Amino acid sequence: MEIFRTDELDKYSKEECVRQQEYLAKQVEQRDVISPDKLQLIAGVDLAYWKSSAEQAVCCIVVIDRKTKMIVEAVYAEGEVKFPYIPGCLAFRELPLVLQAVSKLNVHPDIFLFDGNGVLHPRRMGLATHASFYLNTPTVGVAKSYYKVENAFFEMPENKAGSISDIIADKEVLGRAVRTTDYVRPVFVSVGNKISLDTATALVLELVGKEGHIPIPTRYADLETHRVRAILQGKEK
Repeated sequence: MEIFRTDELDKYSKEECVRQQEYLAKQVEQRDVISPDKLQLIAGVDLAYWKSSAEQAVCCIVVIDRKTKMIVEAVYAEGEVKFPYIPGCLAFRELPLVLQAVSKLNVHPDIFLFDGNGVLHPRRMGLATHASFYLNTPTVGVAKSYYKVENAFFEMPENKAGSISDIIADKEVLGRAVRTTDYVRPVFVSVGNKISLDTATALVLELVGKEGHIPIPTRYADLETHRVRAILQGKEK
C-alpha cells in the first residue's frame, strides 16, 4: 500500500482512510532516531478554522531555537478544507495545509511539535504521527485537551510542575498527562514518530515558559493562527 498523495485526500472514503492509518501505524518508531541533544530547531504547528462561502483554515508553523527560545522563522498556509469531518480522521483534513506551510520554510526543523495527538488515537495515527510520514522528521503530539481512546485510562497527575501520569490502554502506553505548571491543567503528550515518550515528555517540560502551560513553539503557533485568521477574515469582507 502506498501513502496517499495529499492533493487527492478528498477522493478517499472513510474505509480507505482507516486502512491507510492501520497500514502506517505498523511503521511507527517510538524510539529516539536522532540523539535528543541534536534537536535544536523546534517547530510548533497549529491550525485554525473559519467559515466563509466554504470551510477555510490556516496552518501556522513557528520555529524556535531550543537554546535561546527565540523565533527563527514563522510561516503559514491557508485555503479551503475539502475533506469532510470524520471522527478519527482529522489528519486527512489538515495534512494538505500543514505540508503547504512546511514547504515555505527556509530552515529544516529537527522536530515538529503539533497542537494535537500522536499515537494517542484509536488507530495510533493522530495528526502528529500521520504527518511524520510526509516530513520524515521526529514529531510529537501536545494536546491541550484529552482525546478519549476506548479502554484508555490515566490518573490525574499531582498539582506540581513535572508530575506525569501514563495513559494506558490494554497494557499499552499511549501517552502521558503532563503537569507543566503548578495547579494548572495538564497537557497530553504522545509520540508522533521517531522519538521516545521519555524524550518527548522531557522536551515539552523544557520548552514551557512563564507565559503559559503549553510549550513555547505550539503556544507561538496558536497565537499566530489567531492573528493570521483575523487578517484573512478581514480580507474576505
